[in-house]
Amino acid sequence: MTNYDTVIIGAGMSGLAAGIRLAMFDQKVCILERHKVPGGLNSYYERQGRRLDVGLHAMTNFVRKGERGRPLTKLLKQLRIPYEKLELSQQHFSRIAFPEQDLSFSNDPQLLTAQIEKAFPRQKDNFARLLELVKNFDDVNLNNAPQSAKEKVREIISDEKLLEMIFCPLLIYGSAWENDMDFSQFVIMFKSIYLEGFSRPKNGVRSVINLLCEKFKQAGGELRLGTGIKKIDIENGVVKGVTLDSGEKIQAGKVMSSMGLPETMNIVSEGQESPAPGAMSFTETILFFDKKPGDEGIKETIVFFNDNEKYNYQKPQTLCDYHSAVVCLPNNFDYDDYDEGVIRVTFIANFEKWNELDKQTYLQKKKEVCDEAQALITRLFPEFHAHLLYHDVFTPKTITRYTGHFKGAVYGSTQKARDGRTAIKNLFICGTDQGFLGIVGAMLSGISMANLHCLMDGEKV
Repeated sequence: MTNYDTVIIGAGMSGLAAGIRLAMFDQKVCILERHKVPGGLNSYYERQGRRLDVGLHAMTNFVRKGERGRPLTKLLKQLRIPYEKLELSQQHFSRIAFPEQDLSFSNDPQLLTAQIEKAFPRQKDNFARLLELVKNFDDVNLNNAPQSAKEKVREIISDEKLLEMIFCPLLIYGSAWENDMDFSQFVIMFKSIYLEGFSRPKNGVRSVINLLCEKFKQAGGELRLGTGIKKIDIENGVVKGVTLDSGEKIQAGKVMSSMGLPETMNIVSEGQESPAPGAMSFTETILFFDKKPGDEGIKETIVFFNDNEKYNYQKPQTLCDYHSAVVCLPNNFDYDDYDEGVIRVTFIANFEKWNELDKQTYLQKKKEVCDEAQALITRLFPEFHAHLLYHDVFTPKTITRYTGHFKGAVYGSTQKARDGRTAIKNLFICGTDQGFLGIVGAMLSGISMANLHCLMDGEKV
C-alpha cells in the first residue's frame, strides 16, 4: 500500500499550488484528479483545432513586474515562479452596462473613480470612503466573521443604482450567495478587480495549468490524472487515506481536498453532516468569428451587462436568465494570440431545470442559448458584422460532469471553511470552499492551507 505525507484531491489551481508548496519542502505528496485534463473549474479543451478556455474569463489581481506586496507577487514568490513565465497581457478596459448608465474600469483604478464622479457626483465622497475601507480591511484574516457586504456598503454608498453596479462584476466573479456576498469576499474581489485588474496569460489558462503541473513534477510531486476517489478513509475521527474507484487504497498522514466542502464530506467513510451546495450555476457560449471585434473598432475586454435597475444575481426559475450576462472578448487584451475573433457569453442558469431535460430537448435548448448569446452580441455591438465559424455551449450539467461540483455550483457552498479545517482530524479544504476567490485566490488558498496545516516550518503567505 502506497503511503504519502499528504494526498491532495483535485488538480485545479488550488490543488496544484498546494502540491507545489508541499513538494518544495520535501513532502511526499500525490495529487489525484478524476479527469484526464487538470485545471478543475478553470480548464481548457480543443475542438476542430481551436483552443477553448473555460472558467473565469480573465485572471484578476494584475500586477506589473517589480510591484511588491500584492497577492500575485506573493504567490509567485511562494511557488518560486518567475513573473515572466506568466506572460501576462492586460485588458484594454471593461464596462458595466446598466439601463441608461455605463461605468468603465481598467487596471488603472483612477478610471473607475473618474467615471463614478462623473455619473454619480453626489457619491464622490462616499466612494472615496469606501475605497479607504477596502484598502484598510484585512480581508484574508481567517477569523473574520461572515457579514452581509451589501449591508456594510449601504452604510457608505447611498445611491442604490451605483451600489448595484459596483456589486455586479464582484458577484458574478465569485459569490456563492444569491444577491449578496460575505464582506471579506467583497473586499477580496473589489481589490482584485477594481484596484488591480484583469489580465490574460499568453495562450490562455492552459499556460498557467501547464506551468503549475511542470513545477509540481520538478519538485518531486506525483500527479495521477484519470484517478477518481471512491471515499476518504477515516478511523476514529482521523483521516487515514483514500480508496480509489479502482479499489486501490492509499495511505496518507493528511488529506487536502479542493473538490468542494459538500463534495468532500459526501465521500467521507464515516457519516458526517454536509453543507448544501450553492445555487449559482451558469451556461457559457464560446463563439468563433471570421472577424475580430477590434477590426470593427470595439475595444472593450469584458462587458458586465444587466438590463434592469437591480442586478438579480440569483438562480432563475427558467433554464437561463437572459436579462444579464458577462460578455468577454479575449482578442481585446493587449496581446492577442487568436487567429479568429472570439467572444464568450455567460448567462446565469438553473441546474435543476437543465438536469431534467431529455437528450433531444437538451440539445435544442443549448442551441437556443447560442441564439440568445448572438442576439446579445448584436445588441451590445451593432457594428460587429461577422460570420460565425464555430461555437460550443456548456451548461450546469457540463460543470457537474467535469468538476464534480454538486448542482453545477461554480462557487461552491455558501458555507465556507475559512481556516480549511473540517470535523475530521487532518482532513482539510482548499480552493472554492475555503473562500479565497478567482484564479489567483485559488492558488493562494492552496498555498495558505498547505503552509498552515501541512508545513510546520513553512512561511505563511
